[in-house]
Amino acid sequence: MGKRSRKRPAPPPAERREAQAAPAPRTPPAPMSRRARLEEAPKPPWYPFPLVELCILAGLVLMVVGFLKGGNRGGLFAVCGIALVGVASLELAIREHFAGYRSHSSLLAAAVGVGCMLVLGIGLQVTRVVAIAAGGGVFLAAFLALRAAFRRRTGGVAFRA
Repeated sequence: MGKRSRKRPAPPPAERREAQAAPAPRTPPAPMSRRARLEEAPKPPWYPFPLVELCILAGLVLMVVGFLKGGNRGGLFAVCGIALVGVASLELAIREHFAGYRSHSSLLAAAVGVGCMLVLGIGLQVTRVVAIAAGGGVFLAAFLALRAAFRRRTGGVAFRA
């Protein structure tokens, strides 16, 4: 023989109003700590495939081959290896910074400042002093903007290690 459901009497109207008026206590979200955990790391769009790691490995191999070979061709290999490692590292830094995982404000601002110096110095043939001064100004502006973007993303935390 199965159990029969019993209708329970409805609570009095005063208790019903109190139950509706008092919302369930919500716990505030835990503040972000200064220590970033590995499981919080942002996943790239190509997640299961380790593209960044393979690019860094290929760049390191190119640099070693370039230094061992020597000459013009060796220099080309070394420069291509440095460029490949730099691009892969910048991609990782950009992804981690704008996801709020770790702050890479200095690294990203330095990349923008050096890029500005290269464009002015090599591309536009501006004097070195002007290119360095402009690169320093661009670095400072980019650093402040990147730090503010990281703070917005993390809810006020200036940096995470």
